[in-house]
Amino acid sequence: MSHLENLLNDLVIANRILAHEDVVDAYGHVSVRHPERPDRFFLARSLAPELVTRDDIVELTLDGKPVKEEKRALYLERFIHGGIFEARPDVMAVVHAHAEDILPFGIASATPLRPVIHSGSFLGAHVPIWDIADKFGDTNMLVANVEQGQDLAKCLGERNVVLMRGHGFSAAARSIIEVVRMSVFLPRNARALLRAKQLGGQIKYLSQGEIDARNRGYGPYSPETWRAWEYWANKAGVGKLVTRPESPKT
Repeated sequence: MSHLENLLNDLVIANRILAHEDVVDAYGHVSVRHPERPDRFFLARSLAPELVTRDDIVELTLDGKPVKEEKRALYLERFIHGGIFEARPDVMAVVHAHAEDILPFGIASATPLRPVIHSGSFLGAHVPIWDIADKFGDTNMLVANVEQGQDLAKCLGERNVVLMRGHGFSAAARSIIEVVRMSVFLPRNARALLRAKQLGGQIKYLSQGEIDARNRGYGPYSPETWRAWEYWANKAGVGKLVTRPESPKT
């Protein structure tokens, strides 16, 4: 199997994992950049992630146009992915989802979303919130064109996660395995913070030193990351699709 086919295989796995872990439901999507054409990326057609197969994957340009003639419906918010890939050459995979546990943090300003558990260190000390109304006024809240996708990517900046007011989140990472890990642990960190607030008292967030120490240990094929990928894939019923590169990079 070629490197590209392996990557598209991983994209199918990623869709199934995110669905099984309740990060996405009928809505939400995950993409991966073309390994040889950085001006292109792969994303499923408009379909619930739990149902995605290899035949559902579509190759797109950064402005959201299919490379080949495509009569099937596409995700309206494919411009999120294109905008982030265009702005961030280092990013190889993107997730957009509406996980309920993170939604309050994009609405209420009193408690910012910050890492409180070790597996939430990828959030960094600050998570930006993008409000589509700031630049585009009253809309249907969906990222429906190139300009909106570019504005969202600008708010994300060099960070891993951006919240979208009243909508969800977008996450960007160096690999598809890494962006899945972040997207699974993001709601878990949010739940821990919400429950800690209910208990009362001062919240102790991860320090910058702890964040840096945790993040140094992660890589797309580090033992910690790979163990989670295999585990989630098996839970989602696609463990047999998992393949590991002969010389994994950590």
